[in-house]
Amino acid sequence: MLAALIHRVRGADGAVPLVEPYDHGECDWQSAMPALLQRRIGADLRPIAAETIRGWINKVLAGTGLTDAAGEPLIYTPHDFRRIFATEAIMNGMPPHICQLVLGHKDINTTMGYKAVYPEDAINGHRAFIARRRELRPSAEYRTPTDDEWEEFLGHFQRRRLELGDCGRAYGTGCLHEFSCIRCPMLRVDPAQKDRLVAIRDNLLARIAEAQAQGWAGEAEGLKVSLAAANNKLAQLELGAARRAANLGLPAFRGTAARTISAPDQGEPR
Repeated sequence: MLAALIHRVRGADGAVPLVEPYDHGECDWQSAMPALLQRRIGADLRPIAAETIRGWINKVLAGTGLTDAAGEPLIYTPHDFRRIFATEAIMNGMPPHICQLVLGHKDINTTMGYKAVYPEDAINGHRAFIARRRELRPSAEYRTPTDDEWEEFLGHFQRRRLELGDCGRAYGTGCLHEFSCIRCPMLRVDPAQKDRLVAIRDNLLARIAEAQAQGWAGEAEGLKVSLAAANNKLAQLELGAARRAANLGLPAFRGTAARTISAPDQGEPR
């Protein structure tokens, strides 16, 4: 069906033409997009309105003579087909999180609401997907680690503890800065160590002054790089402190009422 729609609307260059839809809620033209349901109105291409599509669907349903359990004519909306697609896709093996991406939902619970089956079916479908995925991957990835491998794994996180904070490098990767942590962007400075970082910055300033006095140009340039990194870390700490919300507490009713309710005049009845 998608292939047929693309074949019908694509231009001479093989691409789907861009059209500007009109948002009736915002009363404004939206950015151009490659809508599959579009048609030519005069000299311009316009997307087919949702009301028009809804009318076409119900016209086809009326011609079939189908009714619901109460004997009323069936009425469908374009949005109903998203629910039908989600139900059919997940019931036929599509993992729920993949269906979530196809539908464009931010929360998988929204996708599960579209799916007209029990949550147990979705869970079983997801477990079946994981089982099929594991069958395709090397079995060595799922073996029990040895004692030495486990100790190495734990040791990695122990070695991430630093004087100024924590190292954020991933497991199995070496240090790219030869343990010059002040220059490393993976260093997460602990706010409690700000004074220590200030002392390191002041020490770098003193060493740069000494190197310049002694004529050690190369030493001075290397220290300037570390100084710039230290200043950057301090700026990050100050920015993080500024973003922290202050706890102003809850206002008392008496204080709020005193500011919002004016006292009546002497001549007015109380």
